[in-house]
Amino acid sequence: MDTSPPHDDTTTFADLELRPELLEMLDELGYEEPTPIQREAIPPLLARQDLLGQAATGTGKTAAFALPVLQRLPAGDRGNAPTALVLVPTRELAMQVSEAFHRYGRKLGARVLPVYGGQPIWRQLKALERGVDVVVATPGRAIDHISRGTLAMDALEVVVLDEADEMLDMGFLEDIEAILAEVPEDHQTMLFSATIPPRIDGMARKYLRDPVRITVGREAAFEGDEPLIRETAYVVPRSAKPAALGRILDIEAPTAAIVFCRTRNEVDELTETMNGRGYRAEALHGGMSQEQRDRVMDRLRNETADLLVATDVAARGLDIDHLTHVVNYDVPSAPESYTHRIGRVGRAGREGVAITLVEPRQHRMLKAIERHTRRKMDVEKVPSVADLRARRLEMTRAALHESLLVDGEELDQFRVVVDSLTDEFDVVEVALAAIKLAHEATGAGADDEEVPDVSLQADRPESGGGGGGGGKHRPPRRGPSAGTTRLFVNQGRTAGIRPKDLVGAIANESSLSGRDIGAIEITSNFSLVEVPESAADEVIQALRNTTIKGKKANVRRDQKG
Repeated sequence: MDTSPPHDDTTTFADLELRPELLEMLDELGYEEPTPIQREAIPPLLARQDLLGQAATGTGKTAAFALPVLQRLPAGDRGNAPTALVLVPTRELAMQVSEAFHRYGRKLGARVLPVYGGQPIWRQLKALERGVDVVVATPGRAIDHISRGTLAMDALEVVVLDEADEMLDMGFLEDIEAILAEVPEDHQTMLFSATIPPRIDGMARKYLRDPVRITVGREAAFEGDEPLIRETAYVVPRSAKPAALGRILDIEAPTAAIVFCRTRNEVDELTETMNGRGYRAEALHGGMSQEQRDRVMDRLRNETADLLVATDVAARGLDIDHLTHVVNYDVPSAPESYTHRIGRVGRAGREGVAITLVEPRQHRMLKAIERHTRRKMDVEKVPSVADLRARRLEMTRAALHESLLVDGEELDQFRVVVDSLTDEFDVVEVALAAIKLAHEATGAGADDEEVPDVSLQADRPESGGGGGGGGKHRPPRRGPSAGTTRLFVNQGRTAGIRPKDLVGAIANESSLSGRDIGAIEITSNFSLVEVPESAADEVIQALRNTTIKGKKANVRRDQKG
């Protein structure tokens, strides 16, 4: 069965028949409505069907599989063995998914354990011994625990493969197959992947039973004439988003703008922050009464407020004539949501502006939007303090120019002040002082906080070479200050080792990321990998405690390096 989610404006989480504890938690977290992948995936998953979902990071897929898993946890004593195993490609994603499970399942007392390299294994052993409901693991570390007999598989009811295409790209196919061979025959499998290449399709045919197939993002980008919209993305670390938003709004100087956030809580927090920074911001979300909503809209239409911070649900159906800017504070949860949001500007032949704040690791999500709209989005740096000062000075000049054109006769009343001052000062000096006072009266110069300069990062660790003998890994962009050392691994091309296998093993079993790894050389019988000197011992120990392509590796410092 192949489904493409329609845009259903009426579905709520309550409509999905989730248990009260989950609905209560979602309400507390400020989630107002399911995303397309959640609307389509949760009902068949609650019916315990297998599922193949094509959805990128940021579409809400974690909740799409986490909520059905939590739904099936029985009340009372649940024993020690886990009910669900979630396999993810990286330690970072393991932590994120684990936190999401913990958050959604708090009122159920859900016991969730992330299992990945780079943390003491004895902590994981103790937690597994005490008992867990959900294990979120990287494949290599899951294999280690299965081999030790510390990860019980006999009571497993659900297996989730998250970002399956990335796991295969990192060389985890053999590990995944070894894990699935240990799972009880009567279990539910959920496979999520940003793309469905032939090998993912083959895995689905092999391990999923009559799966429901769901693809997010086939909706047409625009209906009718395409609006006139300038689309720009700014790459911003999450912690710097409020400052970046203020800087961008100051540069853009919108007549009126809507800033879209994902949850009610985020709307309230950002509204308070922006008001504290001197903006006339109003919040709009589903937790407000109709009277409150009407009051907010009146302020916006009367132009006593110029910034509306809202969720998608609350802003649905809004039509504001003087709206000039739409800001995605978070990358929208699905590409079609992006087009619904930005379609509010650029109407009736007027140009509008759509701005998206992108976090460094959201490269894939941005590309998904570009594929959906069939347009390239300009990626720019957040304006600097110097840019802002120049812009504010230009706005002061423009305001003075307009005053000279429009208020010429009214200015005569101030001539006596100028005349008295020119007895002591040059007329240019008088003008400069007056401009300085006018400029400072606008609040210019109040914001001196620089926003960190970051760039988009590819989602996958950089790897090069391939099967050739001289395959080299792309040099790190951030070279380690203490230099590098070369590690010897007693596996090479004969064992099927590729650069991405080594990158995947190191990135998932140690504290290093793919960007920290230097040159990789693979011969027939062994491989050489450059790593930061400061992390060499950690990497050696981590690789000795795991498997590469399903086999234990002997790793040591290269004696010739």
